[in-house]
Amino acid sequence: MTRIALALVPMLLATPAVAEVKSASDGGFEIVSVETVKATPAAAYDALRNPGQWWNGEHTYSGDAKNMTIDARAGGCFCEKTEGGGTIEHGRIIYTQPGKTLRFTGGLGPLQSEAITATLTWTIEPAPGGAKVTQRYVVSGYMAGGLKGIAPVVDKVLAEQLERLKAYLDKPAG
Repeated sequence: MTRIALALVPMLLATPAVAEVKSASDGGFEIVSVETVKATPAAAYDALRNPGQWWNGEHTYSGDAKNMTIDARAGGCFCEKTEGGGTIEHGRIIYTQPGKTLRFTGGLGPLQSEAITATLTWTIEPAPGGAKVTQRYVVSGYMAGGLKGIAPVVDKVLAEQLERLKAYLDKPAG
């Protein structure tokens, strides 16, 4: 667990942070990131449902983002297939509103094995020239050493994923 977190640090330091740690304590944290994309809210929502197209494979257990899927319905899974027939549930879908909101509960990465509760919400709103995508991750619970120290690392990883979603949606057709 600690090895995974430490192995991610060099990669994360090279990623520009666009998210903000709104608050952090040993008991939890909240991070928020916002990007405006050149896509309709419906297209942005559809892209969110297909993380294999934009998620960084370096932040997966399998090493390949194409193994990640989101079944965008209440009770659906944000899951990943691994070698040898294994699977990982990154989150359980708890709320969907096509073109507007996608929300799941679950600890991502090194948070998965900790005694935490976490909720990630992507909210999509119309914006001039496209859509505004807001990503909010709220985490609380217990982690040895506290959660405050890992908040900036999680912030950078999620900021990178939102930047990759933006790049994917802003790509010229062709």
